Amino acid sequence: MSIEKLARANVRELTPYQSARRLGGKGDVWLNANEYPIAPEFQLTAQTFNRYPECQPAQVIERYAAYAGVKKEQVLVSRGADEGIELLIRAFCEPGKDAILFCPPTYGMYAVSAETFGVERRTVAAKEDWQLDLPAIADSLDNVKLIYVCSPNNPTGNLIDPDDLRSLLELAKGKAIVAVDEAYIEFCPQASVAGWLSDYPHLAILRTLSKAFALAGLRCGFTLANEDLIALLLKVIA
Repeated sequence: MSIEKLARANVRELTPYQSARRLGGKGDVWLNANEYPIAPEFQLTAQTFNRYPECQPAQVIERYAAYAGVKKEQVLVSRGADEGIELLIRAFCEPGKDAILFCPPTYGMYAVSAETFGVERRTVAAKEDWQLDLPAIADSLDNVKLIYVCSPNNPTGNLIDPDDLRSLLELAKGKAIVAVDEAYIEFCPQASVAGWLSDYPHLAILRTLSKAFALAGLRCGFTLANEDLIALLLKVIA
């Protein structure tokens, strides 16, 4: 008997995310990984690697909250921003019933994560200027529980118009969570929407230390959101 027959049908048909390392190749510089090319020097001081770490390390949360300009209760630590993407799907989407929406071309993990969980992937292509097609999004929100927007966008590099982001948040009010992926926000920090959390209880912001902080090997990310949303994510994180 083939072991593959025991797997879920959607997993058998799944095309895995093609990361730079999975694609293979030779060399020391991986442009398609968007990695910082120089390894930073730092010293490890922890002497307790025999113990499991805290689920939500207080010192990390406090310092990142201060850096991001939010309250510590609005920060969740995850294993990279990719885990944050999955936590949102786990917490808000019913397989076979709900959908996520995103606007290609954009980061590939939104689609892979949804397919892994058996959640519908709905797309509304970006306009020719790479901005959001708001009328088309408005027509596509039936059963959508999560909307992912990457700004600055991967791979196009553009910022999403902040007026469009506010319009999207208004469209989604009472219907869906809007997750703004700010993995590259350190390259234009003035464009962050972290200051909007008090206005939008359905806003989540994804962050990472992998890019500008040159710490991809640590696999450390953050989700910024209001306390009620963070509390739900804490129910589904390992």
